[in-house]
Amino acid sequence: MSSPDVGTTWSGTHRFAAPRLVEARTVEEVQELVRAGGPVRALGTRHSFTDLADTEGTLVTVTGIDPDIRVDAEAGTVSVGAGARYGAVAPVVHAAGFALHNMGSLPHISIGGATATGTHGSGDRNGGLATAVREIEYVDARGELVTARRGEPDFDALPVGLGAFGVVVRLTLDVQPTYAIRQDVYGGLPWGTVLGGLDAVTGGGYSVSLFTPDWAGDGPALAFVKRRLDVDAAPEEWLGARRLPQATIFDAPDSNVTEQGRLAPWFEALPHFRVDSTPSAGAEIQSEWFVARVDAPAAIEAVQRVAGRFAGVLLMSEIRTVAADGLWLSEAYERDSVALHFTWADDAEAVSRAVDVVEEALAPFAARPHWGKVHHLDATGIAAVVPRAADARAVFERLDPAAVFAGPHLQRLGLR
Repeated sequence: MSSPDVGTTWSGTHRFAAPRLVEARTVEEVQELVRAGGPVRALGTRHSFTDLADTEGTLVTVTGIDPDIRVDAEAGTVSVGAGARYGAVAPVVHAAGFALHNMGSLPHISIGGATATGTHGSGDRNGGLATAVREIEYVDARGELVTARRGEPDFDALPVGLGAFGVVVRLTLDVQPTYAIRQDVYGGLPWGTVLGGLDAVTGGGYSVSLFTPDWAGDGPALAFVKRRLDVDAAPEEWLGARRLPQATIFDAPDSNVTEQGRLAPWFEALPHFRVDSTPSAGAEIQSEWFVARVDAPAAIEAVQRVAGRFAGVLLMSEIRTVAADGLWLSEAYERDSVALHFTWADDAEAVSRAVDVVEEALAPFAARPHWGKVHHLDATGIAAVVPRAADARAVFERLDPAAVFAGPHLQRLGLR
């Protein structure tokens, strides 16, 4: 099924230029499309904020393919269609007695799109979502169905693969025994504690997120602390901060935000937003940069010094941690990282100026951008901060010598 109007990203801030969208219902339809020739790019649940997935040819989405969720208790895995959303898969995994190691802020995103762009949750010991990928089934440039497995040569170029080598149709992920999370929100955490005791702050829970609307004041407005617990209890005071009743982000209704102050299954408490609600602010633009954990206090101070220059366009910032991994295009490749996230108002010109300000401030720290969010790094800039960019490109070119899956965005980044 195809449509002449591809439409926009989820937030409405990018309108796709692709003349055609194919909503595949089977893997065979994806194969037929690729074999027909011409540029092809995979489209997930439209949660990127740029033209990363765009093409002059055909977009194809696999969100309509039966997810066929298969939990293998002996192997410790779940196999699932790449177009399935985390919010739909997680309850099935939990019902089988298992869990994923982490989830992103939104359970609405597709597993294939999230892993391919380096999406992550938070937690000092938690790798990005793509670190759980054990096997990838994809349609290659010949239209053949191929399986790549962890441990094979060049596999580490593929989990965060940006759709640059094929259309991923199925993924096998690591799982672990199911667990419970209690999410509590604290207010009054001083910036001095964050800057001088980052390990204590981000180590205060399985997953910790700090929110600030302006990078100013005495400290972050809110600290979301998600603890793995066996009993439903949490301290009223934490590092000088006080536990708050149900708190929201972006002044969203309580019904949009995951419930706080009670023990809940992992998939209900790890995201910030409920799967049955409209996430985040809606009409917005997002950016995010990753710095080495050891540089994080200095990087935060660098942003604070320039925050007045983008105050009018910033809605909210979030600070999270991501464990190092070995995936070549992961934003946390070979360094424990702190992610500095910015949710901007829907004003492209003002956001462009703000991005320049933040990137200049973070330049001394070799900050790596989130692949699915707005940044201004070109091929030279990417090569300077992503050590395996050239190696990843070589793998993509070998797997797709005819550039079937290349696109303008990937070419600007020097990855195709």
